[in-house]
Amino acid sequence: MLDLKRDLFKGLEKKVGRIFSYLPLSPNQWTLLSVFFALISLYFLINQNLILTIVFFIFAGFLDFVDGAVARYKNISTKVGAYLDTVCDRYVEGILLFGMLFLPLPEILFPSYIWIFLILFGSMMTTYAKATAKEKDLVNQELKGGILSRGERIILLIISLIIGIFNFTFMVYVLIVVAILANFTALQRIHSAIQLQKNSSSIN
Repeated sequence: MLDLKRDLFKGLEKKVGRIFSYLPLSPNQWTLLSVFFALISLYFLINQNLILTIVFFIFAGFLDFVDGAVARYKNISTKVGAYLDTVCDRYVEGILLFGMLFLPLPEILFPSYIWIFLILFGSMMTTYAKATAKEKDLVNQELKGGILSRGERIILLIISLIIGIFNFTFMVYVLIVVAILANFTALQRIHSAIQLQKNSSSIN
């Protein structure tokens, strides 16, 4: 849902873009730096230091915001940059989920790695449903929306880590919610793409 409300962050984005544009880094370099911070968070996650994991993962998420803000503020947005940003987004999210496999998470209905896999699968299918709808000309504009887009997933994953500092069982319950809603969002986008195509065909 947050991907449909980017206008709410336009003011913040402009300020961030102006501040970080003074630094000698290109938008693509900011994008790659977000992956670097995600790898640092992975190190702490493997060592079960959830506090530092959260700190560095938030840095990674913020830098993902910085790259686009700088590109738009300096008016240097490119297709390559947008492509790299999307690919690195998947890496950052995948790195965090991979690190969670090293935590001693309890089994709730299924082993925790099943829920982690389902989060990753739902995340990938949500993105794939969007990309394929455009590739196959089912939609004219980028397919967005759904109950749990990337922004909401990242927020919930961070919340799960915060909860995990105190209780791994409750952390798994949050992961279960993310796993279910992520896959539901993928189905929402698939349904939306098909409906938009049907509506377009009936009009023509």
